[in-house]
Amino acid sequence: MRKAKAKVLAGLSGGVDSAVAAMLLVERGYAVTGVMMAVYGGEGGGAGNACYGPGEAEDMARAGEVAAVLGIPFHVINCVDDYEKQVLAYFKRSYLAGETPNPCLRCNQAVKFGLLPARARSLGLEAEFFATGHYARTVFSEKYGLTLLARGADRRRDQSYFLCRLKREQLASAIFPLGDLEKEAVRALAKKAGLPVHDLPDSQDFYAGRYQELLRMAPLEGAIVDSAGTELGRHQGYWNFTPGQRRGLGLTTAEPVYVLRVDPRRNQVVVGSRQAALSASCLIAEPHFFVSPARADAALRVKIRSAQEPVPVTVTEENGRFRLFFDSPQPAPAPGQAAVLYAEDVVLGSGIIQ
Repeated sequence: MRKAKAKVLAGLSGGVDSAVAAMLLVERGYAVTGVMMAVYGGEGGGAGNACYGPGEAEDMARAGEVAAVLGIPFHVINCVDDYEKQVLAYFKRSYLAGETPNPCLRCNQAVKFGLLPARARSLGLEAEFFATGHYARTVFSEKYGLTLLARGADRRRDQSYFLCRLKREQLASAIFPLGDLEKEAVRALAKKAGLPVHDLPDSQDFYAGRYQELLRMAPLEGAIVDSAGTELGRHQGYWNFTPGQRRGLGLTTAEPVYVLRVDPRRNQVVVGSRQAALSASCLIAEPHFFVSPARADAALRVKIRSAQEPVPVTVTEENGRFRLFFDSPQPAPAPGQAAVLYAEDVVLGSGIIQ
């Protein structure tokens, strides 16, 4: 009797990465069903290729075309209300609290790897695994007895940072077919297979418009000040600024200045020199560890923003919260962003910068 194929739900987005991920699964003999989450509820506008916006209808059409080429079923799953509650509401709340949110982290845990496969299964789309086009890998650690998240082979595209908040059970059933591939190879595979999205530009952000369109805050004039409180300029709302920001400040100064912090109570933006923006340490809360840092079998490194390479760090615990001491001072850790800990290429876990 022939053994049944393992069933996989492949998250499609209408882009090249998810299309090639699904194609590779089909070639490997899995029984693949394509699913896509509908999240756009009409709020905001925006243009271009983004996760949230009015271009979602075009993304759905492209995902359907990909599924047809691959010969797999395709279903759109309505996640609009939950996305609004889990992602958009968090995004607004965090910005207005003076933080810098990361909606992709929240979406991956709560919606993309949570609600989407759960709702698909409730509709009768049973599957053992859930796959996406993320540039990341999973590895089973004999030492820890766990499936762990690891960096993708393409360091320029590595997306392990954005997956750091996944639950252990989500990670255990996840497949990342692109984990060992370079982006150029992915596009080449898509073109060779005749996938209609092979030359589609990459998505740039979770939202392609101005964040102001989602925050819906009327302009509120306030002061841009230095650390001593001296006014250097004016702004139209503290929520338009994030720690470490240099461009778009509207200031003329002898030396470049950076946002050091924002003060929602005073509606102030505090700026200073690059040296003043450097921090020797930061505190993280909401720890989410696959493996305790104390059990790491390699030197610890950390990313405090998605685009940087991991840097050496020492971790101490303070009453259930963790302090990160950087070997070299780091520019402007932004409250609300994730600090992701690595041991070599493996993600040990993360916390939210305070």
